[in-house]
Amino acid sequence: MRAICLYLHLHQPWRYERYSVFDVAHDHNYWDEIDYYDKQNNQRIFDKVCEKSYHPMLNLLEENIRKHKNFKVSLSITGTWLEQAELWHKDLIHQIRRMVKTGQCEIVAETYYHSMSFFYSKEEFAEQVKMHTEKIKALFGTTPKVFRNTELSYNDEVGQWCTEHGYRAVLAEGWDKILGWRSPNHVYKVAGLPADTKTETKLLLKNYRLSDDIAFRFSNRGWSEWPLTVEKYQDWLNMDSLRGPLINLFMDFETFGEHQWADTGIFQFMNALISRWLSEYDNKFVTVSEAAELEAPQDEISMPWTVTWADTERDLSAWMSNEMQQEAMTKLYSMREEILATKDKALINDFRKLTTSDHAYYMCTKYWNDGDVHAYFSAYDSPFDAFMYYMNVLRDLEWRAGQKKA
Repeated sequence: MRAICLYLHLHQPWRYERYSVFDVAHDHNYWDEIDYYDKQNNQRIFDKVCEKSYHPMLNLLEENIRKHKNFKVSLSITGTWLEQAELWHKDLIHQIRRMVKTGQCEIVAETYYHSMSFFYSKEEFAEQVKMHTEKIKALFGTTPKVFRNTELSYNDEVGQWCTEHGYRAVLAEGWDKILGWRSPNHVYKVAGLPADTKTETKLLLKNYRLSDDIAFRFSNRGWSEWPLTVEKYQDWLNMDSLRGPLINLFMDFETFGEHQWADTGIFQFMNALISRWLSEYDNKFVTVSEAAELEAPQDEISMPWTVTWADTERDLSAWMSNEMQQEAMTKLYSMREEILATKDKALINDFRKLTTSDHAYYMCTKYWNDGDVHAYFSAYDSPFDAFMYYMNVLRDLEWRAGQKKA
């Protein structure tokens, strides 16, 4: 038996507008850019990605759920994505709900605001995970049993937290520097647990080579393997299956249609791949919960330092490497207790929207001048602009909290 675990991540941040220092203490609306065609307009961006990615890919997935009883998919969906879908494209919510009801689509737990709060405030982290679980239960009638931290950021402490909170499994990057000679195509277990631990949280590791062949290299004409055909990729899957029975293909949902545009053939490729994989005897797709039960854990995997699925470094540097990022996040989380003490729901909501990791990502300067992915996804002209507007918003947030105490 050979199984593919297909996991896709759905997220959109609330982008703050170009907020001037002169707006502080006067304009408290950070999120609704008046000009629909402005770079920071959240509705325009959501509409665009719906047309290019969300609608066609969800249709493809739902169609394959209908066609193949052995096709299954797992989704993680941030609270900020759900909020925007509820406002502008409720049909997406209804469609995911239909998919979940079939039992062939599983929802994965995470932080509501797609934040890096685990590394700044464990209390805030726990609250955001709770909020996300409640939102998923309310919308889809299911309680997530498998966890993924933002950007697949994982270390032993994250795994131990997942075990303490009863998750069946946690997702992480199958990074060579951690795995060594071992294969990501097996089920592992979280390291560092007490000997008397009664429940055992499994560790599911992304097969980053096969995942990234689709997510990043599919349309790259400079890649030696371009064009990537279904036949070629199936051969790679068959070869890699010799290293273990489980191939974890973990990707951003927007791989399909946004990162890899429709004219590259990405939708036709994925549709054909599903049918071709299932046409072979004993092949199937599994959800993340099913993947965790596919075999007994083959080993214990320790990640003493944090590993993510971002950039070539696979670390936290995309969000924490420069002084702007460090100052912004330190300032934000230092305000938490004061903000929560106000009990002002609008103020607390604005604070939590600012914890979204994208905001720190926009301030990353590592590769900006190379025209890389950081610049491509930013709604701002430079990391310095992103930092300046963000700090102005924090000043206004601080002013509002002060007014509540006066």
